[in-house]
Amino acid sequence: MRHIAVIDVGKTNAKLALVEEGSLRELTVVTRPNTVLPGPPYPHFDLAGHWDFFLHHLRAFHATWGVDAISVTTHGAAAVLLDAAGNLAAPMLDYEHPGPDDLAAAYDALRPDFAETGSPRLPHGLNLGAQLHWLLATRPGLGANLAHVLTYPQYWGWRLTGEIACDVCSLGCHTDLWNPSLGGFSTLVARLGLGEKLGPPRRPADVLGQLRPAIAAVTGLPRETPVSVGIHDSNASLYPYLLGEQRAFSVVSTGTWVISMATGGAAIVPDQSRDVLVNVNALGAAVPSARFMGGREYELVRKGAEPCGTAADRAAVLARGILLLPAVEKGSGPFPDRTARWTAEPATTGERLLALSWYLALMTRTCLDLAGARGPVIVEGPFARNPDYLEMLASLSPEGVETAASATGTSTGAALLCLPASAPPATRPAPPPADRAALLDYAARWNGLANAPAAAG
Repeated sequence: MRHIAVIDVGKTNAKLALVEEGSLRELTVVTRPNTVLPGPPYPHFDLAGHWDFFLHHLRAFHATWGVDAISVTTHGAAAVLLDAAGNLAAPMLDYEHPGPDDLAAAYDALRPDFAETGSPRLPHGLNLGAQLHWLLATRPGLGANLAHVLTYPQYWGWRLTGEIACDVCSLGCHTDLWNPSLGGFSTLVARLGLGEKLGPPRRPADVLGQLRPAIAAVTGLPRETPVSVGIHDSNASLYPYLLGEQRAFSVVSTGTWVISMATGGAAIVPDQSRDVLVNVNALGAAVPSARFMGGREYELVRKGAEPCGTAADRAAVLARGILLLPAVEKGSGPFPDRTARWTAEPATTGERLLALSWYLALMTRTCLDLAGARGPVIVEGPFARNPDYLEMLASLSPEGVETAASATGTSTGAALLCLPASAPPATRPAPPPADRAALLDYAARWNGLANAPAAAG
C-alpha cells in the first residue's frame, strides 16, 4: 500500500496530510495557521515557517508510515518570485492587501478582455496579474532582479525538487495570465515583460521531479521519491470526479472560498459582475465556475459559537422568516455590492447558526445556477459536515446532493495526482429533509429579497 504526503496550503491553514492508496483516507493530518505577517514591506505569508513545518512532519510521517510520493495543492491568486540564486525576489504578497488597488487604472489599461481570459476583474490582489503589476511598479529593482515567477503549488515543488514550473489550474484561476480557449499564456504576460520568467505550464498530474539530495537527507525519504507538479486547491476537489464516469455533475469545494464548478452543464455566458468565471481543470479544460467567500462569512457570523440548534430554533426560523441576506463579505461573489442584513434578529444562537447555514446553502445554489450546473452536486470540505447546510442544498437540488467521504477533499484530490490507477473516492447521498416544502418556501422568500433591486432591498 502506497502513502502520499500532501502539502495542502489553504488561505486559513497550512496542512500536511498522509493519504493511503486504495482507501484514500487520511492516515494523519497536521495543521498550522496560515498567518499573514504584517510586514514590512507589506502583508505577506510565512513561507519559512511553513517550510520548517513541512520538513519536520515529512520526516515524522516517513518514520512512522513511509512516504512513497509527494503532492502539493494550494489556494489560488498566489505566486512566488525568485531571483537567479533561488532566493525570494520579494516577499509573497497576501492577495487581500489593497495595495494593487492604488494602480487599478494603470492595470486596467493593460489587462486583457474578459472574453480572452474568462477572468473577472477582482479587487485587491485577487487577480494575480494585478499583484505582479503592482509589485513590479512599486518594488525598486524587482524587474531586473526577477528570474522566475512560480504559481504557488510549484514553489513548494521547486523547494523539494529544484524544478521550475507552473500548473495550468493555478494559471487558469482568475489570474488574467491565461487564455483557456487557446491553452496558453494571455497577452498580459508579454505586456508585463514576464514571457521568459513565468515557469513553463504543466499538467498537475505530471511528475515534476525527484527530491533534492539535501531534502532527502533532512527528511529521510529516498532521493528518488517523486513529486507531482501540483494543483490549485478547488481543482484538487474536482479532479477525483473527472476520473469517474462521464456525466453532468458539479463539485462544490468549501473552505475560505466556496467554489461551485460545473462539468457537463448548461451553456452559459460568464458574468464577471457576479463572480462567474472560467477555471481550468487538471486536464486543461475550461470549467464554468462561480464562487463566494463562504468560509470567511461563516466565521464572521458565527463568532466562535458551535452549532446548537433545537427543534424550537428551527420552528422559530421558519415561522418568523429569519433570513440572512447577502453579502456578509462584500466585493466578490454573486451579490458583490449588497450589504448583509437580517430580516428579523435571531433570538438564540441556535437560530442564528441555522439561518447562517441556510444562507450559505442558498448562496451555493445561486452560484451553481449561475455556472449552469446540471446533475448531482458533490460537496467536499467543511460544509460537507454541516447537516443544516446540506438539507437546504438538497431541497434545492432535484438531482441530488452527495458528500465526499474524505475529511479533506483537496488532499485526496492532490494525492490522486500520484495514483493514476485509483478509483474516485466514495460519496454519500444527502437526503432532503422531511419539511422540504417549508424550506422551499423559505428559499423562495430569500431569493425574492436577495435578487430584488438594491433600492427595494
